[in-house]
Amino acid sequence: MIRAGLILVFVAALAVAVSAVIGQPGRASLEWLGWRLDMTAAAAVMLVVMGALAAVAFWRTVLWMIQAPARAARARASARRRQGAEALSRGFLAAAAGDGPEARRWALKAADLVEDAPALVRVLAAEAAEIAGDLSAAAAAYSAMLGFPDMQLAGHRGLMQLALARGDKPEAIRHAQEAYALGRAARWAWKALLEDRLETADWAGALELVKGAQDRKIVPPLVAERARAALLTAQAAGEAASADPRERDQALDHAQEAARLKPGFSPGVALAARLLVAAGKPGRASGAIETGWRANPHPALWMAYRDLYTNETPRERARRLQGLAELNPDCRESRIVVVEQALIAGDSASARAAAEPLLAETPTARLCALMARAAFAAGEADEARAWIARAQGAPAEPDWSDIDPEGRAFSYSPEDWARVAAVYAETGELAHPRLERRERTLSALPEIPLSYHASAPFLRAAEAGSGLAPLPDDPGPAVQEDEPTDSPKPGGPSRGRGLAPGTRAAK
Repeated sequence: MIRAGLILVFVAALAVAVSAVIGQPGRASLEWLGWRLDMTAAAAVMLVVMGALAAVAFWRTVLWMIQAPARAARARASARRRQGAEALSRGFLAAAAGDGPEARRWALKAADLVEDAPALVRVLAAEAAEIAGDLSAAAAAYSAMLGFPDMQLAGHRGLMQLALARGDKPEAIRHAQEAYALGRAARWAWKALLEDRLETADWAGALELVKGAQDRKIVPPLVAERARAALLTAQAAGEAASADPRERDQALDHAQEAARLKPGFSPGVALAARLLVAAGKPGRASGAIETGWRANPHPALWMAYRDLYTNETPRERARRLQGLAELNPDCRESRIVVVEQALIAGDSASARAAAEPLLAETPTARLCALMARAAFAAGEADEARAWIARAQGAPAEPDWSDIDPEGRAFSYSPEDWARVAAVYAETGELAHPRLERRERTLSALPEIPLSYHASAPFLRAAEAGSGLAPLPDDPGPAVQEDEPTDSPKPGGPSRGRGLAPGTRAAK
């Protein structure tokens, strides 16, 4: 309306200006109730315009007075919304800070002030009650959310967390299942169900969950592929140990699929190779190991590759291992395989030459054992013993810990497989449960005789039941059993510690 009035004023001013310019002001007469008014046309226009503006101003004033109560109501509502928004903000900040009583106080105030965002009020009330320790009030608030379609996921999540807090795992899983059934991208519900499948070793159920998550785009394709490879390997490991022939047949298919999905997942490749050899297919096992070696070398792979054939000479076996190392020559494991194949071939000089560059890194227990074997093969028994002594305090290698004392690779329990699968799916890294538990691994130390000569005085003193004679500061050089020795004088210093052959080295 203001815009229309301005247009009228502009038109009137333009008409007056034109009339004045052309010098023809014109005349206008008005008769009303016996009165007569004569004026120029320009004055008449201005009078009409001023009257129109006065009428508009009067009407706007009347409307402003009529709408005053509505404006006051809107102002009160706006102030109430501002106060409600502030109450919600302060309530959520208090909840995030863990201040339960303060969060509940602001939640009650927000419930009185906020009318257009009831969902936020319910969420704040539930979180505040949970932080304050009033679990019954929190459960009631979360349960009330289930009656609203847009709040069901939040309600199920809150009730699941409360159930887990009180140790009611079945109830928590029920809420996770109901949330996952809503068909939305509820990653937390999927993760809770997957963890439950892993805890119960339900590999088939876990695989189905992973496929569903990939279809819903809950997880990226890469994570889904890693999870499938690890779960298929765990399933194959369980089936291979089953007494049911049908499950043992399925184990090979599942292990091969895992190796095909992720050649860099060493447990799957090693298991597939072992099952292929058991099925009389060493050639296919060799191909699987070679593919896995290119992707991610692991000591379990070259050990499986070494033992593929039992009817070959040491030199033939060494040539095969050399070919495996050449598939990925720059990696550390390939350099170790070069040393191993030289030891198998009986070439001690090449073994020591190939082992020397490995010492640029901090020697691990495995490298110390490798150096001891190379030294012993070269006839340096004393150097080998020094490396064995150094191996006792050297750090362990994570990959080597995957091999148990009997030489079995990835011989894991269902709990271990669950951890391996979860870690590999999320990070792409291989977990090492045996290393975490500090369990013994396969010994790589050579068989070097280490025992004292029977004539040592402190041994004779112990046999006689008397006090043990102290060891001398310089016991002298070691004396071999085939060398003649003088009988030590009673109580005199021992002339050496003879090395009895055939004694196994301490591990």
